[in-house]
Amino acid sequence: MKPLSFFLAATAFGGLAAGQAAAQDAASCAALANMSISGGFVASANVVDAVDPLPAYCEVRATALPAISIEVRLPMEGWNGKYYQAGCGGFCGVLGRADAAAGWINAMRPGLERGYATATSDSGHHGLSVVDAAWAYNNPAAERDWGYRSISETHRVAHAMIGAFYGGTSEQAIFQGCSTGGRMAHMAAERFPEMFDGIIAGAPAMDYTGLVATKMAWLMQANTARDGSQILMPGKEALIGEAVMAQCDALDGKDDGLIDDPRQCEADLSALQCVGEEGEDCLTPAELSVIDRWRQGPVNSAGEQLYPGGVPAGSEPFWWLWLTGNGQGGGKLVNAFVTNFGRYMAFDHDPGAGWTAADFDFDVDPGRMGQSSGFYNADNPDISAFREAGGKMIIWHGWADAIVTPYKTVDWYDAAAEAAGGEDALKENVALFMIPGLDHCGILPRADGLAQAGLDPMTPLEAWLNAGVAPTSIMAGQ
Repeated sequence: MKPLSFFLAATAFGGLAAGQAAAQDAASCAALANMSISGGFVASANVVDAVDPLPAYCEVRATALPAISIEVRLPMEGWNGKYYQAGCGGFCGVLGRADAAAGWINAMRPGLERGYATATSDSGHHGLSVVDAAWAYNNPAAERDWGYRSISETHRVAHAMIGAFYGGTSEQAIFQGCSTGGRMAHMAAERFPEMFDGIIAGAPAMDYTGLVATKMAWLMQANTARDGSQILMPGKEALIGEAVMAQCDALDGKDDGLIDDPRQCEADLSALQCVGEEGEDCLTPAELSVIDRWRQGPVNSAGEQLYPGGVPAGSEPFWWLWLTGNGQGGGKLVNAFVTNFGRYMAFDHDPGAGWTAADFDFDVDPGRMGQSSGFYNADNPDISAFREAGGKMIIWHGWADAIVTPYKTVDWYDAAAEAAGGEDALKENVALFMIPGLDHCGILPRADGLAQAGLDPMTPLEAWLNAGVAPTSIMAGQ
């Protein structure tokens, strides 16, 4: 399998000829700014000097109409003949956000360091932050671009630039993303099965209507009192986490401060209930109820589970960022995501700024997101077209992810194995790595310091694609 041919990309972008010589110098880079493209335009093309470990590259900024902002980075020297595309986190809206930091998640850096031509996009709109969803209000075209079209348009524009700059097409294409970027990775495998030879999907938020609307509304309602106040406040995560670890750490036969599979943990926190005066060293009945509901996950009035599982045991050290806040105005991102998603992105008819998560009806509202589920969701376990094209996919997820449920990823993998005719058949194309104790996308470090910097799915994916060696680990240095 290989990406869209240079001939097709060149035809769409002005009839460039394959095999055309490319002098990879500043003049050749600058010339890309004058390139005429179909369905879009190039805004700028400039050389960025090398800064270790990144090589010098030609930075191209372009727009695919109506509003997908794209950045392409083309190595000035030593291009390896391959292409690497990065996903985008949250509701995105910020071009190249991941590359402004030192991490590799949703960043072009891992590809550029290895000589790949790289690209990313803002997923089709400008946002004030990755939790800003106002751009989607009554705007199905923008929702479509965010959902799936920005993936293929970024690929299309990038390959036109590759053709013009190097005089040929890429011989291999890789996609990498985590969270929403992981959803994009699954979308690429489903909707564009021949576009990428290799895919890395981390903590994939593959079912946005189920996850961000239904599940997150449940989490927020569970922690909201009748007067609108927050029940479980910051400060008791350590108390809860210590009790959970004491009961569940050794279930896997190892006393290592990690819970290998939180599905096996049924910690009883009743001994923590306050007797007499409330304090920081005990839990009120209302706080215990919040935790019980978080562990359960969303159900309707008939008791039917609407989304697999809930907040996993072992994720307590990370609750401040996603669920409770830190008491200083930081964190509690679940609330921001569900509120803005429900107002502007989730429903077939957007309710607007007056909507709150308290308005979510678990009997009715899961059925009112038909259009958005078609745009956003990428949880179809049948990826036979991708597998038949020879694609290889590494999926990884932290077992202590408190925002994107790891249980959904495991359920998807089991269903994909059944659709493929068994796990052995699926393993020919898909490798799953579930990492004990790891936060969402490895953003916050676990107790032993492991975070995203300690992971490297790129090296084993390259070995799988180029040497046929199936991956056995995604830990850096292994």
